[in-house]
Amino acid sequence: MEDHRKTKKTITLNLLWFFGISTCVKLLLIPSYHSTDFEVHRNWLAITHSLPLSQWYIDKTSAWTLDYPPFFAYFEYILSFFANLVDPQIVDLEKGLNYKAESVVLFQRLSVIVCDLVLLYGVYRLSKNFFVGFKERVLLWVLVVWSPGLVIVDHMHFQYNGFLLGLLMLSISYLMEGRDLMGGTYFAVLLCFKHLFAVAAPVYFVYLLRHYCWKGFVKGIGRISVLGAVVGAVFAAAYGPFVHHGQMQQVIRRMFPFGRGLCHAYWAPNFWVFYILLDKGLAFLLRKLGLNIPVPAASFTGGLVGDSSPFAILPQVTPLTTFVMVLLALSPCLIKAWKNPRPESVARWIAYAYTCGFLFGWHVHEKASLHFVIPFAIVAGNSLEDARHYFLLSIVSCYSLFPLLYEAQEYPIKVLLLLLHSVLMWHGFSAQFTKDATAKATVPAKKTSKQVGLKGSSGATVEKGGFRIGWIGRCYLFGLMVVEIWGQFLHPYLLGDKLPFVPLLLISTYCALEIMYSWIWQLRQIMVSN
Repeated sequence: MEDHRKTKKTITLNLLWFFGISTCVKLLLIPSYHSTDFEVHRNWLAITHSLPLSQWYIDKTSAWTLDYPPFFAYFEYILSFFANLVDPQIVDLEKGLNYKAESVVLFQRLSVIVCDLVLLYGVYRLSKNFFVGFKERVLLWVLVVWSPGLVIVDHMHFQYNGFLLGLLMLSISYLMEGRDLMGGTYFAVLLCFKHLFAVAAPVYFVYLLRHYCWKGFVKGIGRISVLGAVVGAVFAAAYGPFVHHGQMQQVIRRMFPFGRGLCHAYWAPNFWVFYILLDKGLAFLLRKLGLNIPVPAASFTGGLVGDSSPFAILPQVTPLTTFVMVLLALSPCLIKAWKNPRPESVARWIAYAYTCGFLFGWHVHEKASLHFVIPFAIVAGNSLEDARHYFLLSIVSCYSLFPLLYEAQEYPIKVLLLLLHSVLMWHGFSAQFTKDATAKATVPAKKTSKQVGLKGSSGATVEKGGFRIGWIGRCYLFGLMVVEIWGQFLHPYLLGDKLPFVPLLLISTYCALEIMYSWIWQLRQIMVSN
């Protein structure tokens, strides 16, 4: 018992040190660039503070209307009281429009930093229960707490992904611990904060049904009733007030604006990049051959609600099409989860689900790559093969976020963040996957009831010299540097203002190659696992 307390204290102190370092970096970035999402969230503070609940999802004072689920609206409502104390104009619906005073910047930046404590707690639970060795824990902390993608998206561009991913990590930690009811409850809470996490809902449904509820008829019915009641209570707490006001249709309409285009303004590096390029390539070729191919009037992108994305040659893609493709891509994982519902596989399955949603979903944002990169960090140290794959995937995910920070003064920051994290990942994986580390790890550790069999480095194939990536990976990274050098330096010098879309197109297409490969690789790992 004394040793257990000492271990918990050591983990807490070391993790707080990591979090303190990351917090210092985030504080330094307070004056940096922020996107329109900054004004979006400020407007949500004003809506929830200034209007009665019955008008939250109706108000159109600003173009940035409230379109997140009710728990996030309640979250903004709570924050608005503190914002009002700092500066009342922040929460003024009319006078606060496009308000950019230092008080706004400081309050909203600090709110994100404080909310990252939820992510910290999720990482703490995983570290305490499933990562026995110090090196394994430090590796997890480097991959998640010091994630450059989270810094770029949350603490420069501006969002609350760390807070939301913290809820996801808590849910995963409970599932891996065998506490399925708590894991399902946290996931239900997460869905009521941000509905885009629902891509993993089929995995949760199949896993909880098979692992938690499939315990004989009487016991099974009881557990289904309990689980249904708990999840129902969460959704009732979120949506009940809006049902009472007869506004559910309006809430759903705001949350699912399918009139937006297939792709975001900057194409997320997914399957639809290749589909669009093929359509445009075929149309261009057929026009050159003399055929009359009309140019679509609508755009493939759209931040606000507009017309659905048109294609000149290939079949039109609808939200239903993307939904079916995501389910089809998920189906092998669901079958595996049903046949062999192992708690230690949950993180891998959830990461795969979000990869499917990213690749085949409708109007996917590039920021959504964090949804699979962060949970995949839990299993990145399972084997040398997992480590190699995660190393490349993490770099590509972070690099694909570079176009979010397009101003010159942020360029050295984002490059430095990626390079430093890449070096830290390399050293972390090298420390874990060396002959000495592996020799120590092969001594079987006595597992507690909570340590449910995460593999450690003992099952990995190691080489003299430790962690390495193959020649294909090295070539791909070299190509990534070529893409960046072209877009940042050579294109402006050689072409000036001509073809301004080419650098973004190259980034999107080149990163999509790695993420498509990652989807195939993850599927293979799931299918060959026991």
